[in-house]
Order: sequence, then structure tokens, then C-alpha cells
Amino acid sequence: MLRRTWLLSVTPLLLIAAGCSRIRQPHVSSADDSSNALQPFAEHIRCLETTLELLGQPLDLRDKAHIQNALGGSQPDMVQREVARILEKDVIASVDINAESQVDLRIGTAQPSLVQGGASVFLVQINNRAGTTSSLSVASPNSGPVYIPSTFAAEPKSQLTAQDVSERWADISLFNAPPMSSHLSGSPLEYAVLVISSRDAGYRTAKLSFAVGDRPLDSSIKALTIPFRVTPATQIDLHILDSDGEPTTASLIVQDEKGRIFPSQAKRLAPDFYFQPQVYRHDGENLLLPPGDYTITSTGGPEYRTATQKLHVANVSRMDLPIRLERWIDPAALGWFSGDDHIHPAGCSHYENPTQGVDPRSMDRQVQGEHLNFGAVLVWGPCFYYQKQFFRGRSDDPSSTLDSLLHYDLEVSGFPSSHAGHLVLLNLQSLTFRKTERIEQWPTWDLPVLRWAKSQNAATGFAHSGWGLQVHSDTLPNYEIPPFDGIGANEYIVDVTQPGLVDFISAGDTPYVWELNIWYHTLNVGFRTRLSGETDFPCIYDERVGQGRTYAKLRRPLSFTSFVNAVKDGAAYVSDGRSHLMNFAVNGVEVGTHNSQINIEGPQTVNVEVLATAMLPEQSNSAIDELPYNQRPYWSLERARIGTTRKVPVELIVNGQPVAKQEIVADGSMHKLKFAVPLKKSSWMAVRILPSSHTDPIFALVDGKPIRASRRSAIWCLKGVDEAWKQKSRLISPQELQEAKQAYEHARQVYRQLATESAND
Repeated sequence: MLRRTWLLSVTPLLLIAAGCSRIRQPHVSSADDSSNALQPFAEHIRCLETTLELLGQPLDLRDKAHIQNALGGSQPDMVQREVARILEKDVIASVDINAESQVDLRIGTAQPSLVQGGASVFLVQINNRAGTTSSLSVASPNSGPVYIPSTFAAEPKSQLTAQDVSERWADISLFNAPPMSSHLSGSPLEYAVLVISSRDAGYRTAKLSFAVGDRPLDSSIKALTIPFRVTPATQIDLHILDSDGEPTTASLIVQDEKGRIFPSQAKRLAPDFYFQPQVYRHDGENLLLPPGDYTITSTGGPEYRTATQKLHVANVSRMDLPIRLERWIDPAALGWFSGDDHIHPAGCSHYENPTQGVDPRSMDRQVQGEHLNFGAVLVWGPCFYYQKQFFRGRSDDPSSTLDSLLHYDLEVSGFPSSHAGHLVLLNLQSLTFRKTERIEQWPTWDLPVLRWAKSQNAATGFAHSGWGLQVHSDTLPNYEIPPFDGIGANEYIVDVTQPGLVDFISAGDTPYVWELNIWYHTLNVGFRTRLSGETDFPCIYDERVGQGRTYAKLRRPLSFTSFVNAVKDGAAYVSDGRSHLMNFAVNGVEVGTHNSQINIEGPQTVNVEVLATAMLPEQSNSAIDELPYNQRPYWSLERARIGTTRKVPVELIVNGQPVAKQEIVADGSMHKLKFAVPLKKSSWMAVRILPSSHTDPIFALVDGKPIRASRRSAIWCLKGVDEAWKQKSRLISPQELQEAKQAYEHARQVYRQLATESAND
């Protein structure tokens, strides 16, 4: 049976498409081919199932199996009757639409049970005899904003009278965001999802009326009067401590015995997000739960172990719940501090008004809950005019703490130059490009934007680098020429030839072969771009921030400027947080120090050291391990697992090629690894656990000669410039085209010269 109760968390709901769409179809008559009649109905039922799962309110497994069996039938009428029979117990109201689109209502058989402060989900059965594809709407005189007192916000001021407040005890709405729709499909039988949240406990009555299309909604006409029993909720006071016993923030997933998620994903309020099963709570905050038995899953991000505990909620007003987080590693204690340089406050999965999005309070909770030391919240095209109010130049957001700094900056995405590759610009002083008032006035290619950022001494890099650089090969490096037709590090192939213009390319949120291939090639011909970790939350990844991270070697007190400088200097490694490569050094020179460069006389053997550790569960996860590398998650330690063991390979890379390897057990143990490698020519070196972590390079110059490791890499880069020009030139404005043409030709000349200087390979 579909059980419909969650608890309200903390801003209004908005859902973006979740891989399934409500398909409008014409009315199906009995004369239609049965397969054509069944397909849209089956698709609608799958969308319904997806929606309920997305809301944390899945159908009972037995019901799903029975529905799947029913959909295998060949007679549309029989199939629909059987599905209706299975879902009947979850239907709170039935809406019959006659041939004139007039509505008749009947009360369904679902138990009218609610939970105080919670959101409950019901089905509305629609018998669409008119075959209309108009919208369906619901109204109730008992519906209005439901404000639940919490630790998050004060009670909003209201213009309602005391009588209004008393009568409006519920928030009643149809869930019509994707994968559902506000419009009917035209099928004879379909379903809508009704969500009801309650402010009060006890017995309450609600009047519901439904209307089709433009017909007026009048709750006094043909309204259903439904008595609800609202179970009182219990306030769970949370006592959350870190490994060191200090108060902290935790990620919590709360599920009851049937797997239903609390608080309600259907009616969450910021700073909780509907699209995540977890909520983040600080020590001293609370949850509201109805009486029952629960499993609480807690963690602090990838540096922590995941713990579960059982909780029996009694029928009392308040209870205490202690939660103690346990780290498996503390990189900060070793001088390595984590950051995600690509987080968004608006657009993609964020709430119903993506041009505004959420405030810093919501973003700060994500960063603290995943125990990131730095979170770069990037204003971008869809939210630029609203979100730039939170930009403070080189000052951090006031919500920052000593160990968790939130900083607003810019991604050049949704701007005229976006086709050339999205840019991440960190530690800007101003968000206004010179002599512009609107986004549309910005340059139509990247190089002028990079120069503008560098005039502010900002850190510059390319976002989600792999997009547009897709190849079929899984070899690194490979010599397949990508199409350069996306929004990743495409024009990087040109801009990197301008000295000091590009500090890094990003990794962690696109297929690692596509990201690293272009980086390896440009390192092979002597450029010194660094790597930075990102998530692109909540666009590429919306599960959590920090799935792609930069770990930078820093000293306290922390500052965003010191973090950005470490990224620029290469005193860092990129990781998914589940493997770590610290203190990488060659001949005693640690990465990020002395310009990450060692100088040696003549060919000789160099000594490499790195402190490596990783954490995998004992049992392998074939669902990830067997995925092609171009399917999410792109960076995951699970992909590095050797067979079904708990071991992973740590590889030493010289000029993009693995030259030595040692295996470690991914049980959280620290391993001080040493390699001895002969070098005959100037080379770059790095260490990786692919695809989970990768250090920045150290540059070893033999007899003072520059790195010219590969003529094939230089030729690859040259061909890349030509391919990029084919794709990008047509989108550069006529006023800028000549300058762009000169920059591309400059890049060609650089690569031709590098090819003549580089060794055959």
C-alpha cells in the first residue's frame, strides 16, 4: 500500500524533469489498435511511479509487480481496470470528466490520514471521457501557506485574519512538475498526485474541488468534504558531535520501516532541497517525525564513515537523538583543505524560480554538511542579475566560519562566449565586464573575458572540461581529435598559448578521459596548467556538493585567497574525497613549492614520494564498476578497485604515461610510497588513482631544457585549434572575428614551433 506521510522541512517545492515526461496523447477509442492505446497509458503509469519514488513515497513493491504484470496485457480496457483496482486504495478522490468537460467528483477509498507538520501524498483518479488535454486544478478554502515553527526561520508576517488562519490549516496542491504535468494526457484513465501538508494535529475537515481548463474553480460547488485525522508529530532534538567531540553538521537520511523518506521531499523548505534524500542539520536543531520506527543514516561527507542507527519515536512532544560522526581520514589535520570551486545557487535542480534560486544560507548548509573547507558559489547566466547581490568581491559570505568559507564568484555560462567553453573565475573584484550593463554585451569568445579576469588578478579556469572533447578511446593520452563542439575546455587549446592566461582546467564532473586527455597533451608540450576539482552542483551532480574536490596544502588561518593561490600554484590534488595523494614530492621538492620544479643535471634517477590512502567498502559495487567511463559517476574510487579485492593502484605518471605502480588496500590505512624513476629528458610527473584522485604535476628540467615531451601531442594540439575554429568562429560576432582569427593563428604558430622542438614519440 502507498503510505503517504512525510514531515515538512524548511521553502516551497519545485521539481525539474527527472528523466520521464508526461506525454499528451489524443483520446483513445475502442477502435484504436490496442498496442497504440496501451503504450501512452503504460508510459503515464511509469511516470507516476517515478514521481512517487522521486518524492520518497514509492509504491509498495508488490503493487509495482502487479502493475507491471497488468501492463503486459493486450486488452486496453482490461489493463486499465486492473491498474485502477491495484491503485484504488491510494485514491483520495475520483474526477469524472464528461463529454462536455463537466466535472463530477467522488471520494476515494484512501485512508484520510495526515501527520502534523508533514506532507502526505494521495492519488487522484481521472476518468477522462472527454479526452481533453486541458489542465487540471484543485482548490480548497482550507488551503494556504503552512508555516511550521522550526529552528530555521521566524514565523512570517501574515495579513490573514484569525478566522482565515483557523480555517486554512493545510497546504493542498497538485504535484504537476515534471515528470508529471498540469495538463491531462487525453487518456480515458490517468492519475494526478495530490500533496497535503498540515499545520495542526487532531481532526480537520477539508473541502476539495477540481476544475478542468479555464472553468472557474469554486470550492462551494461540487466540492468533496473529507474528514482527516492528523497525527501529532514529535520534535526530535538533535545532538550532533564530530569525531573530536565538537558540535558539527551532519547529513541525515531518515526512513521509516517501509522506506519512506522524512522530512517530505514534496514540501521541503530551504535550506533543505527536494532533490536530495538527505537533509543537513546542525547540532541543536531538530526534526519533526510522527510516532513510529526509523532508520537514521548519518555521515559528514566522503571523509567520514556512514553510520546507521534505529530510532523509535514515541507519542510524546519531544525526544533527544544523539549522533556522533566518525572520520576515516582528516586531511585538514595533515595540512590539506578541501574545496569545491563550482557550486550554483540557482538554475538546474533549484526551486521553481531558477532566475533567483536560493540564498547563501541554503548553500552554506550544503558546504558545511559535506565538511568542505571552501565552497565557491558561482553566479551564472540564469541567475546573474538576482544572485550578484550576494557577491562581495574578495570578501567571504558572512555565513562563513573559520573552517568553512563560502565565497561568491562567477561562471561565464549563459553568456555570449559560452559556446567557446564555460569559464570559472575565482577571487574576482568585480562581476561587471568593462563598459557593459547586460550579459548580451559581453564578448562572444573567451580570450577577452580571461584577460579581463586577469586584470583583477583572479584565478581562471575552464568548467566541466570534458564536454565537447568526447572521444571513443579509453587510453590516456590518446590522439583522437575531439569535435570541440561543447561547453568544456574547448577554446582552452587556444587560450593556453597566451602566457599566464589560464590557471587550471576542472575535473571530476565529466568523463575523466575527456578531461585529462587535453590536459596531458598541453603538459607534454610545456604548458603548466593545473587541475581543480568541481561538482557543478546542482547541474551535473545534484546529489551533494564536493563530489569533485580540490585538496590544497594550506596553513591556518584559512582564507579564500590562499586557497585560490594554492590552486594557481599547483599545491593541490583533485579527488572524489575517497582517496588521497598527499605530500607528493620529487627529490624532496613538494608539489606547489619552488614553482613545482626541480632542476637536475644530465639524465639521472629521481626519487618520488607520496602519502596515499583510500577507503572502499569490502564488497564491490558492480553497478558502478561495470559502467562505461562516460556514464556517471565519472570519478569514483569504485572504478579503481582491482577485481573484487579491496585494492586500488597508485600510478606514477611521466609525460602522461604510467611508468610505475604500487597497489594499496583501500581500508583507510596510510601508505608512504616511494618510487625511483630514471629521467632522460625534461618531463612532468604526477601521481594518480584513476579515476578517483590525481595530483598536480611536478616539472623536472634536465640541463635546464624546457619540457617538449611529445611531437604527437603538439600535432594533436595544432589539429585541435583547427577543429575548434570550425566550431567556434561561426558564433563569434563580426566585430570580434578578426581579433579571434589572429589569436587562433597565434596558437597554430605556437604549436608548429613546439612540434619542431619536441621529441619524436
